[in-house]
Amino acid sequence: MTDAPKDIDALIEVMARLPGLGPRSARRAVLHMIKKRTLLLTPLADLMHKVAATARECLNCGNIGTRDICEICSAEKRANGELCVVEDVADLWAMERGGVFKGRYHVLGGTLSALDAVGPEELRIPKLIDRIAAEGITEVILALNATIDGQTTAHYIADQIGQTVTVTSLAQGVPIGGELDYLDDGTITAALRARKSF
Repeated sequence: MTDAPKDIDALIEVMARLPGLGPRSARRAVLHMIKKRTLLLTPLADLMHKVAATARECLNCGNIGTRDICEICSAEKRANGELCVVEDVADLWAMERGGVFKGRYHVLGGTLSALDAVGPEELRIPKLIDRIAAEGITEVILALNATIDGQTTAHYIADQIGQTVTVTSLAQGVPIGGELDYLDDGTITAALRARKSF
């Protein structure tokens, strides 16, 4: 029984590393889950074990799913020549919630950042350039966050591919400094429909 507090502390410490949770929030969440063990803790542990065993990154676009090639990349009807470039999987899922975009995606895995020593090779930019030629892409939609790093990355990509395809970006509705994952579906839909040349 003396080992139990160490395990609980370790769980709180791991939970505190999650985005949006600090040590106090993690402690409250863990204590709540322990109190509701059969309703929350046991099913959560089972699901986390299952997801840890089955979740994988799509080898083509970088989406998260349960197969090597995700459902979006394997759907032939989505091979329409449009490729939407996003920063991370949360942004891809935000775009999909809107249900407007019917093409394919490319997840960069971050943005260029001189301060953090993140260059094109650390991101999936070389893979993006390869996909444009291999998949017959005619339009690349840059749906990157309206932050300094997001816009720097968008300009870099546009410079690299602008001669080979039409490059557009999201328009109205996405505020400067805003992040796609925090926008509502209507805002994302309006921004996608009003995209403009980059």
